[in-house]
Amino acid sequence: MTETHYRKAFNSPYLSSADIVEPTVLTISHVKLELDHTKKTKDHFNTAYFSQKEIRKGESLKPMILNAHNSRVIKNLTENHFLENWNNLTVTIYVDSNVKFGRDTVEGLRISPEKPPQGKQELTPDHKSWSNAVAAYKRDGSLDKVLERMTISDDNQKLIEAEANV
Repeated sequence: MTETHYRKAFNSPYLSSADIVEPTVLTISHVKLELDHTKKTKDHFNTAYFSQKEIRKGESLKPMILNAHNSRVIKNLTENHFLENWNNLTVTIYVDSNVKFGRDTVEGLRISPEKPPQGKQELTPDHKSWSNAVAAYKRDGSLDKVLERMTISDDNQKLIEAEANV
C-alpha cells in the first residue's frame, strides 16, 4: 500500500518534507537566485535544480529552495561562496523534524554536511568525460561500457546519442 503524506495536498512547486521519505542522494545540476514560484511572495530564493528528473519512478523531482542553513552547507561542501560554482554537486537530502520556523518546530529539508559515499558519478554535458562517452557510443553503438562506471540520466543518454549521430 502506498501512503500519502498530508502535505501532498498543498502541491508545492518545490521539494518538501512530503517528498523525501528517507535520506536521498541527488546531484545538484545548478543553483539560481530566482523569484518565488508559489507567487505568495515577491522574494527571491536560492533554488537548486537536480540532474535527476524523478524522485521515484513516475514522480517528478522538483527544485529545492535553499534556506540560509542549506546554502551555508553547500558553501562549505564546495568551499565556494558563489551559486554559479555549485554545479554538479552530489548531496544527501533528509528530513529534520526539529527545524525552527518562527515560534514553531516543523519538518524541514536539510542537506547533510557530509559528502555522500562515492558511487558512480553522474555524467552531464559539462563533465570532462562527456566527449569520451559520445566517442564510445559512436564506436560501440551503445553506452553499456560507460554505464559500468557512471550514471547517465535518460535525457543525457538521448543527448549523447544525438551528438554521436551528427
